[in-house]
Amino acid sequence: MSPQFDLVFVPRGAEHRSVCKGLQSAGFSTAMVVPIPIGPQGVTQFLPSWLQQSHGQTSSNALLMGLGGSLTDQLSIGDVVICQTCVDGTQVLDVPISCDAQILLSLSQRLAETVIPVTGVSCDRIIHTATEKRQLAQTHQADVVDMEGFSLLSGLQSTPISMGIVRVISDDVHHDLPDLNAAISPNGDLQMLPMAMGMLRQPLPALRLIQGSLKGLKQLEKVTTQLFKP
Repeated sequence: MSPQFDLVFVPRGAEHRSVCKGLQSAGFSTAMVVPIPIGPQGVTQFLPSWLQQSHGQTSSNALLMGLGGSLTDQLSIGDVVICQTCVDGTQVLDVPISCDAQILLSLSQRLAETVIPVTGVSCDRIIHTATEKRQLAQTHQADVVDMEGFSLLSGLQSTPISMGIVRVISDDVHHDLPDLNAAISPNGDLQMLPMAMGMLRQPLPALRLIQGSLKGLKQLEKVTTQLFKP
């Protein structure tokens, strides 16, 4: 069942709060949780200073946890996935990075009844239309889209930190979401006013986003407890 996990990276905001609740339910300290910026640009800016201050020379087993979008009919809202490999959706040529094999094995054992192994693709913007999702899946042969996986894996490659990725699906491949890209600042913060305006402009997709996010966040809390419960 080993390895044990020393660090949990999770995007700031609601995802961070859900993971902390799950750790508390499992009896673990939330001090091991590292809130990271949203998106690859913010992660790339954040990592060097964090490594210098905190874990530059420390061997650790780490997880990236959070929500993700489905790129396939086989994944529905609330499904839990582990990424075997991650590709960079911002590049024309894919250079996949694999997650740590021992961590993958441990995750598969701990989540045997619920886990689905996938290939993830990381983008520098929110993929908000069903058409874009299907094009992304075809281009990169990926099952799940996120914004932080590839940049975090890439940034930790030269460190003694081993990585695994657990995502919970919060939106499916069939429906559009509101375009909230203007709500993400260059340093990876979610800005409330632009987000609210974006959701008001597209009320039905916004309602779908809220419903999917709430279900995904509840499952994220549950799977965190499952992973860390003694």
